[in-house]
Amino acid sequence: MDNGQEHPHKDEAIHNVEHVDGMYRNWFLDYSSYVILERAVPAIQDGFKPVQRRIMHAMKEMDDGRYNKVANIIGQTMQYHPHGDASIADATVNLGQKDLLIDTQGNWGDVRTGDGAAAPRYIEARPSKFALEILYNPQTTQWQLSYDGRKKEPVTLPVKFPLLLAQGVEGIAVGLSTKVLPHNFNELIDASIDLLKGKSVSLMPDFPTGGLADFSEYNEGLRGGKIRVRAKIEEQDKKTLLIKEIPFGTTTTSLIESIIKANDKGKIKIKKVVDNTAADVEIEVHLAPGQSPDVAIDALYAFTDCEVSISPNACVIVDEKPRFMTVNDILRYNTQQTVDLLKQELEIRRGELLEKLLFSSLERIFIENRIYRDIEEATTWEEVIRRIDAGLEPYKKDFYREITEEDIVRLTEIKIKRISRYDSFKADELMRRLQEELAEVEHNLAHLVDYAIGYYKNLKQKYGKGRERKTEIRSFDTIQAAQVAANNAKLYVNRAEGFIGYSLKKDEFVCECSDIDDIIVFKRNGTYQVSKIQDKAFVGKDILHVGVFRKNDERMVYNAIYVDGETGRTMVKRFQVLGITRDKEYDVTKGAKGSKLLYFTANPNGEAEVVTVHLTAQSKAKIKIFDFDFATQEIKGRGAGGNILTKYPVRRVVLKREGVSTLGGLEVYYDDSVGRLNTDNRGRALGSFHGDDRILVIYKNGNYELTNYELSNRYDFENLLLIEKFNPEKIISAVYYDGNTKSWFVKRFRIETSTVDKPFLFITEARSSYVAVASTEEQPQIEVEFADKGAEKTLYDVDVMAELRGWKALGNKLNLGKIKGVRLVAATSKAEKEQLGLF
Repeated sequence: MDNGQEHPHKDEAIHNVEHVDGMYRNWFLDYSSYVILERAVPAIQDGFKPVQRRIMHAMKEMDDGRYNKVANIIGQTMQYHPHGDASIADATVNLGQKDLLIDTQGNWGDVRTGDGAAAPRYIEARPSKFALEILYNPQTTQWQLSYDGRKKEPVTLPVKFPLLLAQGVEGIAVGLSTKVLPHNFNELIDASIDLLKGKSVSLMPDFPTGGLADFSEYNEGLRGGKIRVRAKIEEQDKKTLLIKEIPFGTTTTSLIESIIKANDKGKIKIKKVVDNTAADVEIEVHLAPGQSPDVAIDALYAFTDCEVSISPNACVIVDEKPRFMTVNDILRYNTQQTVDLLKQELEIRRGELLEKLLFSSLERIFIENRIYRDIEEATTWEEVIRRIDAGLEPYKKDFYREITEEDIVRLTEIKIKRISRYDSFKADELMRRLQEELAEVEHNLAHLVDYAIGYYKNLKQKYGKGRERKTEIRSFDTIQAAQVAANNAKLYVNRAEGFIGYSLKKDEFVCECSDIDDIIVFKRNGTYQVSKIQDKAFVGKDILHVGVFRKNDERMVYNAIYVDGETGRTMVKRFQVLGITRDKEYDVTKGAKGSKLLYFTANPNGEAEVVTVHLTAQSKAKIKIFDFDFATQEIKGRGAGGNILTKYPVRRVVLKREGVSTLGGLEVYYDDSVGRLNTDNRGRALGSFHGDDRILVIYKNGNYELTNYELSNRYDFENLLLIEKFNPEKIISAVYYDGNTKSWFVKRFRIETSTVDKPFLFITEARSSYVAVASTEEQPQIEVEFADKGAEKTLYDVDVMAELRGWKALGNKLNLGKIKGVRLVAATSKAEKEQLGLF
C-alpha cells in the first residue's frame, strides 16, 4: 500500500532498465564481428582464415621431415582452435587439395569428380618445401596467446608471397561474404616483379579444373563483377562430343547430372553420356541422330553446367576490419609486405652478423693480448670484470656499440682448452667470411627492390615448373537459348476456335518447336500478338498465320493486303516485326473499326511474290482484275500504314507466282576472337551469301573443309589459317612441312570435293606435318627464313614454284637449303612486283 512516502530507489531502477532490443543489437553485433574476424573472412597479411593458420602452425610444430597422420594434425591444431575436429579436418583437406602448402600422401579426394578424401586416420601430410620457405619465421612473427592461454600462436604468419590470390578463398559470414578466386602461381610472381619495377599489372584468375573463361567483366575481383566459365568441349566426330575440362565450381558428377536433366526436359537430344574420367577428365556425350554438333555444343553451354557464371567478391580483413579490395590492390599490399619482411629478415641477419663480429673481435683481443692473465690475481668477481674491462679499453672505440658487462661475462666463459688451441689464422678467416656476408646484407638492404625481385625469381625457378596456366582466356559470344534449344515440342493450331499449343494433337500441325519458344499469331481482323508457347492457349478466332517468333530476325518479312475500315481503301504493306512486348495486341492495319486482312504471307528470307487482285463486279473500275508485285513495295516498320493498292472494293486476292528474296545476300562476318560467324559487323567480312553458298576453311593441321554459313557454326580459330567465301574456281596455294621426310613442300590445287562439314587432309599424315601458308591469291608470295646464321630472308612467288595438280598430290619439294620458317607476304599487285624486279 502506498502511504504517500517517496520510494528512494524508484527513479534509479527506471534508469537502469536495459531493453531487450538493445541487448539483441549488441549481442548480434558481437556475434557477427566474431564470425567475420575469426571464422569466415581471411586476413590480407597471410590469406588465411584462423583455422587454416592454426593448421599450418600446428604442422610446423610437428614437422620433422616425415609425414604425420591428419588425425594427429587435427589433435595438435585443437590446442589452438576451439571449434571441434570436423572444421579442422575439412579445412585441412581443402588446403591439401590446393596442392601448394601441404605435401599430401594417401587419398585426398578429387575436386574434379567431387570424390571426398579418406578418413583423417588414413591420410598423411607435412608442410611442403614451398610452405617452409615462405610461411615461417619466428623472428618476424607476431605472437598471441591461444584461447586457453596455455600456448602461443601467430596473429598472422609472415608470408612472403601473394598466397591469398594464389589459393583463393570463399566464406560466408553474418551479413557478409567473400569470394577471392585462385590465380596462377607464375603469373602472380611475374605481376609482383612488374609492380616492383613500376609497371601496371592485370590479373586474371586461373582455375585448377582448367576450362575456358571470359574475364571481360571481372572488374578486378570486386563486387558486381562476373566471370563466365565454360567446359572445354571437342568434337570427336559428328555423333560424339568430348568434354575434356570442366568449369570451376562444378564436378564431373554434377555436370553429367545437368546434361541428363537438360535432355529429360528436351533442351538437348542425346543418346547417352559416358564418364571416362581417370587421370584426365573425359566425358563422352553421344548425340541423337540428326543433331548438329555445333548446335549441341551451344545447347550444352546454354542449358547445362558446361557454362557457369561466377561472381567474385574480394573481401579481406585489414586492421581488424572487413574491407573490399581489388585483386590488384591485394597483390600490391602483399608485394609490399614481402619487401618489408625481407627487409626485417635482412636487418635481423645484419644484427646477428654484427654481434658475431663483435664477439669474435673481443675474443681475439682477449686471447691474443693475454687479458685473461690479468685476472689471475683478482680475488673478487667485480675485480675480474674491472680488469677485463680495463684491458679492452684501448679497443672500445673500434666497436659499433658499447661493450656491456654481459659481453665481458661471455669472455670469462671461454674454456682454457679453447684458449690454448686458438688459431689466429682461422679466426681471421671466420671474420673475413662474416664481413663478406655482412657486406652482402648491407648491399641487399641498400638495393632492397632488386633483392625482392631476385627473391621472387628464385621462387619461380624452384617451384614454378608444372604450374603453367590451366584456364584458357577467351571472349565468349552470347548464346540465344531459343536458337539452340532442341525441338522438343510440336505446335498445333485450331484456326476457327482460336486455340494454339502443343497439346492440340487432333488439330492442324504447324511446325516443330521448343517449349521455350515464342509464338506469333496474325488474325483476320488485322491484329497480331506474340505469346509464350503453352500446352493450350486461346489467342482469338479467325487465325490467318501462326509461327515461331525470332526476335530481331531481319530476314523475316510479312506481306499484307488489308481493307482500311475508315476509308474503305485497300492497302498494301511489307513490314518486319523485330521486337515487341509479349501478350500485347498490335495492328497490321491502321486500327480502324471494320479493318480486315485480305491477303497475308510470312516470308523467312524476304521473298516478294506476285498476286492477282480481283475487284468486285459492281466496282466502277475499268480493269477489274490486275496483278501486283510485292517487290515494288519497300520494307518498313511494323507501325507503317502502307500504300494504297486500290480505292475500289476487292473481292479476293490470289497468289500468281512465288517470289524471290528482295533482301539481297546475307552479309556474314567472322569474329576470330571467338571463332564464330555473325551478322553484326563483328570481325572480318566474308561476303554476301545466298542459298547454297559455302565457306572454305583451311587449318594448320592440313585439313580443309566446306561449311554452310549457319551462325551456329564453330571454327577452331587457334588452328585456323584461312576462312573465306568458297569460290570453286580459285586455286589454293599451300606450303607445308612434311613430318615424314623432314622437308618442305609447295602445292597448288582446286577444291574438287563438294561434301559439306567433312574435313579433307591435303598433306601427309605424319603427326608433325603442318601447313605454314595457305592462300587463294592469284600470285601469292612467301618469305623464307633459312636456318643458317646470318642468312637473309628471301621472297619467292608461289605460283611459279609449283604447277596446278589435284588436291591429293604431294606437291613440289622446296630444295632451297635448310629452312627455318615460311610466312605469307601481304598481297602485292602484278605491277608492283614488276617494279620490284620479281618477274
